[in-house]
Amino acid sequence: MREIQATEAKTRLAELLRMVERGETVAITRHGKAVAHLVPAVAQARANRDEAVERFRQRRAGWERVSFSAEEILAARHEGDRL
Repeated sequence: MREIQATEAKTRLAELLRMVERGETVAITRHGKAVAHLVPAVAQARANRDEAVERFRQRRAGWERVSFSAEEILAARHEGDRL
């Protein structure tokens, strides 16, 4: 990961965006500490998806297990059908 000072990042934004488009990640620093990361949009979307899946798995772990017979499932599917 490349690091760049915030003041320099302002003047080289177009170049930094080209780097990110090629898949690189850039850390923008202020006084030697990272304050932001420029990451490819695809990587961020993937991270968001992975976080959502993990939240779902955690919630699902707390769900009560219920089993239905095939007849019950079919009856529920057809409930409310008009004759």
